Amino acid sequence: MRRLISPHFNTRPPSSVVDLIVLHAISLPDGEFEQTYIDDFFIGKLDTSAHPSFAGLENVQVSAHFVVSRQGEITQFVPCEQRAWHAGQSSWQGRESCNDYTIGIEIIGDEKRPFTDVQYTETARLCRVLMQHYRRVLPERIVGHKDIAPNRKWDPGKQWDWARFHRSLVHIQTLNIEVCY
Repeated sequence: MRRLISPHFNTRPPSSVVDLIVLHAISLPDGEFEQTYIDDFFIGKLDTSAHPSFAGLENVQVSAHFVVSRQGEITQFVPCEQRAWHAGQSSWQGRESCNDYTIGIEIIGDEKRPFTDVQYTETARLCRVLMQHYRRVLPERIVGHKDIAPNRKWDPGKQWDWARFHRSLVHIQTLNIEVCY
C-alpha cells in the first residue's frame, strides 16, 4: 500500500470509537480519473491554476483515510486513529460530526461511468481488514457520503452497485496488511 501524508487531519475526540466506514467517489477534474490531482488535493499541494474547475478548491482542506484507484491501488493519506476531514457537515443515526468516528474511503469515479471490477474487490478487501481492526464496524455500517449528508452529497453515486459490493465483502479473502498505522 502506498502512503502519502495529508496535513488535513487532527486528533479524534477522546471518547470517539470508530464504528462506521464512509464510501465516497471523487474525480479531479470532473470525469477524469488520474490520481495525481487527487493526491495533490489531499496533501495540500493542488495547483488550482492547472484546470478551470479547480478555482473553487483554493485553500480547501480535505482528506480521506484511503483512496482506491481505478486499477485497485490503495493509497493511505491519514492514519486510521486520526480524524480525516472527509465527511464535512454530517450526521448518522442522530450522531453529528461523522469525521469523529468514521474511516473515509474515496473511490476514484463519478456518476457517469461504472466503477471497475478491481475497485469493488479492493474496496471490499480494505473494508474487511478495517472491520477486523474495528469490531463495531459491521457490513450495515458501511455507508455512502450521501447517507450522512443527504441534502449536500451524492456519492458514491448511482454507479456504485451496493449489492455487488456487499457480495464482494462477504466473499473476499483478506490479506495481512497493516492499514491502521
